[in-house]
Amino acid sequence: MSSNILMELLHYGQSVWYDNIHRGLLHSGELQRLVDEGVRGVTSNPTIFKNAISQGEEYRNDIATLSQQGKSTLEIYEALAIADIGAAADVLRPVYEQSDALDGYVSIEVNPLLAHDTQATIAEARRLFATLNRPNIMIKVPATPEGIPAIRTLISEGVNVNVTLLFAIEMYRRAAEAYIAGLEDAAAAGRQLKRIASVASFFVSRVDTLADRLLQAKIEATQDEAEKARLRALQGKLAIANAKIAYREYKELFGSPRFLRLTEQGARPQRLLWASTSTKNPAYRDVVYVEELIGSPTVNTMPPQTLQAFKEHGQLRNSLEEDLAGAEATIRQFEEVGLNLRAITDQLLEEGVAAFSQSFNELLAAIQAQTQAVTAPLSPGA
Repeated sequence: MSSNILMELLHYGQSVWYDNIHRGLLHSGELQRLVDEGVRGVTSNPTIFKNAISQGEEYRNDIATLSQQGKSTLEIYEALAIADIGAAADVLRPVYEQSDALDGYVSIEVNPLLAHDTQATIAEARRLFATLNRPNIMIKVPATPEGIPAIRTLISEGVNVNVTLLFAIEMYRRAAEAYIAGLEDAAAAGRQLKRIASVASFFVSRVDTLADRLLQAKIEATQDEAEKARLRALQGKLAIANAKIAYREYKELFGSPRFLRLTEQGARPQRLLWASTSTKNPAYRDVVYVEELIGSPTVNTMPPQTLQAFKEHGQLRNSLEEDLAGAEATIRQFEEVGLNLRAITDQLLEEGVAAFSQSFNELLAAIQAQTQAVTAPLSPGA
């Protein structure tokens, strides 16, 4: 195995981004070391920031200072997040320049409580992009029905977008078409297209987590041993099959005459980014959602434990287009046993928005608790 598997992965057309951020990562030089090893970008989400800010001692002094300046809880969060995202983007800026704006991006998500408000999402994304004022920032916009038109508007204005919480092939197609339409709008307005960037974050392991739970319920409900075996054979299969079909859609959309006209003006495809790539089921290989989805040109954003496991024992091969017929068969078999893929992906989107909203609220509550501790009057006799 290569001594630098992350660099080797680049030869397969796939970039590794790091799905984590916290102040210690920046101040210790660890992020720079990861970049030196081959990490090409950073992603964040409300849960990552909740864990970083609510648990990290390194934020306490800044929270106290901002609170004493009269900042609201939301303003404190945003100041902390923007400082971290900006610092990470500065570390990644050489990658951005050396890759001619292909990689080197750092993503920050719009307030998840706005996921069903198109105009508020647009306004927040514009503001964050302008505040950070760096070319290698991506604004994460959820792939809700309300988020899709926001993506088109933001791309048309030259705001880089990371489309997040993609589970369904249909929503992926709509997100990709919004990107293409946004580029067409940008071109009509006279904008340069070369440095307008986007990725489509297609979530993987969460699909198997829910599908396996539904399959297990069916296994327990039947006494037919043949049916039990049929159901067990489908466990751990849906997520990768779904992702492979998404990649096939990608090739069709970005190989179309419509998009090729845009490439003549400098446009680049919206790469698929594999998200939620940590293995939730210990019965599965811990790097299965990396090894089985290698192909060009894609991104895999890995949380710390998955990145470490892949560095230690990951295996490389062009796997993404292997056995597409088998992927289609897997999806058909799910329908045949009474599990509707659309219902699964709709539920996952709803749960994903709710989970990020909960993390965001918990983060604000943690900051509020710290500000109250700073501003609380001393008790009598203290």
